Formats: sequence, C-alpha cells, structure tokens
Amino acid sequence: MTDTPNQLPPWRGSVSLDFELAADGTTQWQGGARSPLKLLRHFTAGDGRCVMPLLHTAGGLVGGDQLEIALHAAAGSRSFLTSVAAQKIYGSRGRSRVQPQGRWAQITLQAELEAGADLEWLPQETVVFAGALLEQQQQITVAPGASWLGADVVRLGRTARGEDLGAGRFCNSLSIRRGEQWSVVERLSLEQEQLPNPHGMGGEPVLGTLIWIAPEPLENEQLAQLLKGGRADREGLSGTMAIGPLEPGLIARYRGGSSQAARLWFFRLWRRIRAVQGLSEPSWPRTWPFQEAELALNPEPATTATTAAR
Repeated sequence: MTDTPNQLPPWRGSVSLDFELAADGTTQWQGGARSPLKLLRHFTAGDGRCVMPLLHTAGGLVGGDQLEIALHAAAGSRSFLTSVAAQKIYGSRGRSRVQPQGRWAQITLQAELEAGADLEWLPQETVVFAGALLEQQQQITVAPGASWLGADVVRLGRTARGEDLGAGRFCNSLSIRRGEQWSVVERLSLEQEQLPNPHGMGGEPVLGTLIWIAPEPLENEQLAQLLKGGRADREGLSGTMAIGPLEPGLIARYRGGSSQAARLWFFRLWRRIRAVQGLSEPSWPRTWPFQEAELALNPEPATTATTAAR
C-alpha cells in the first residue's frame, strides 16, 4: 500500500522570536516566520507585555509536515503567545511497506528564558484526527529568577463525530530545566488501545497540562493558598482535575471529555498565578472562543460531572 507519487512536498514551517525589554518599559520583539506559520499583529498590554498571536495558514498538518517554534526571552521582558485556532493533525500519508502507518507530523517548541524574563505560552488545543501520527517535542530552559507558564491541551479523535484515534498515535516529549536542575522530564505515547486504561486516559479523549515555573520559591502559606484556590476553580467543570506543587511553582493536569473545561480551568489558574506574582490580571485572549469568556470569569454551580483528583 503506497500513496500516490504526485503529492505536494511536506510543509516546513517555523517561527523565531526574540523578546527584549525596551527603555520605556515595554517588551519589543524581533524575528520572523516561514509559511505556513504567520505572525499576526502584536499589541502591547497595559503592563508592557508583548502579546503575539500565531496563525497556521494551512489549517492543519499531515504526515511529514514539521513546525518549529524557537523563543528567546531576554532579561526583564514580558511576553504572551497564543494561537488563533486549534491545531489540527489530519490522517497520516506516505504509507509504504516500510512505514505502513505513514509518516509522522512533528511540532517542536524550544524556549530559553534569561533571568527576570516572564514568558507565557498558552496555545489553543491540538486535535489529533483518526489515523494521525503526531510527535511533539518541547524543550524549555529557564534561568533562575525567570517565570515560565506553559499549557498544552490535546484531543484524541473528533469525538463529537463519534470518531476515536483509530490507527493514530500521539507522542509527547517535555523537558524543563531551571538552572542546572531538571524540573520536569516527561515522555508520553498514546494509541487507541491504551486509552481505556483506568491508570491512563480512563476512556477520556482530552488531556491537558499546565506548568508554572516560578521565578522564586513560594512561601508555604502562599503556595497552599494558590493550590487551594486552584482546586476551587474546578467548580462547574467536567473531567478529572489535579493540581500540585512543583519546585518552584505548580503543575496541573486535566483528563476528561471537554477541551473547553480544560481551557476554562487553565485560564482561572492563569489569573491566580498572575496575582501571586503581583502582575496585572490577564484578559480573555481575543483569539480564543469569545462565548467562553463569561464562563471563565463567572463559574457555573458545581455539577456531579466534576471530579477532583486532589
């Protein structure tokens, strides 16, 4: 079984951005993008933070496509990056006797933060279609005194259409180093037959992770209040949600059936993290689903679907 020989060559999209603190207290950027990735018009938030939306003009990836994102945040800079829409990973191509499932799509993120930098990476969710193969790699280097906030939400299959992952597979590699020490090192590989495992996805199609590497260790009472508030923020949301300490910072996990629930919870956590740092409260990003903004700020009453892991 082979694909037709007249296929278009795979995409090799990339973004490279450097953020620097200007004399007027705002964060300026330099860099560029290669199609199909595109930088949309940035704006400066009230606290001088550079807000940069990224657009994937091709609408999605197929097997063999690659996206590379490289970020550098200089000392004192503040930046927030998000995506305009969900990232779609379509069924693989390039099938052959050697690669019967086809070729993999690849997304790579590399970020380097200097001391005193503050970088927030909160893209919209990734949707892995049936039969798609996605390899995602994230390598983050955080200098002591810098703050990194990153979130990742992935849906395995278009469940609203009754679709599961099928012959597809999702692999994720995440490493975060703070100074000379590793804060997070994770390797994840999921395929359809593993999803029902109660010790894994428990039959749920959506997983999400939010990690905050704080610039300095939090006081015990401060951390306890942050975690307590984060657990209260689960109110009204479906799925299993857990939050715990990370040295220094926190890590939050979502497993459930709703990417919206994961996004709303992570936004509420984002507000609390900003408050702990004494920074301005974040606004609901302009490129996110606008109809969810009210739910994010005003939680509905708790439902029986909410599961608090810890």
